[in-house]
Amino acid sequence: MSHDTYELKAEAREQVGKGSARAVRRNGKVPAVIYGDKQPPLAIALTYKDIYYKIHGGGFLTTIATIDVDGKKIQVLPKDFQLDPVKDFPVHVDFLRIGKDTQVNVDVPVHFINEDRSPGIKRGGVLNIVRHEVEFHCPANAIPEFITIDLTGANIGDSIHISSVKLPAGVKPVISDRDFTIATIAGSSAMKPEAEETTEVAAPEPAPAAEEK
Repeated sequence: MSHDTYELKAEAREQVGKGSARAVRRNGKVPAVIYGDKQPPLAIALTYKDIYYKIHGGGFLTTIATIDVDGKKIQVLPKDFQLDPVKDFPVHVDFLRIGKDTQVNVDVPVHFINEDRSPGIKRGGVLNIVRHEVEFHCPANAIPEFITIDLTGANIGDSIHISSVKLPAGVKPVISDRDFTIATIAGSSAMKPEAEETTEVAAPEPAPAAEEK
């Protein structure tokens, strides 16, 4: 699983709708809803400070959490959130209930390693990242924190496709009908020329003079 799980305390909301949500925000809380796992949606209110730091702390949408709703603990995965377009604070959050066999689609970040071992990059080539994230279908309790691309040996003109990435068990790309590109090594004007061959070529021996008849 990606990050360490965490727990949030929440209060159940009896009323829903825009008016109720505004009232929740006036009281310094954030309205949210828990849905899924073949159960009715549950409207809740979260402490503003707790949810703000979780959203902006990274990995929010790939980390399973436990929400304590008036003493009842529910395991969830954040699925969406809305931020105020001006002040950037959370105004609503959607959570998916996590059951024993819950499968989810999540966007997982791509990390690149060993750029210093890429001949193409060492020559001045550029790592062109086509996908900073890849959407995967996987068990909710086994979401990878990120996938790793090893650039060792990558040269100018090389492409890294999803088929070359080692994925954890049960983790499959949502795009399954093609071997899509994650990154390429492209040339640039700052590229260094390839090392010239230093081996001297022996001069050919002169041909023997033709015999006079």
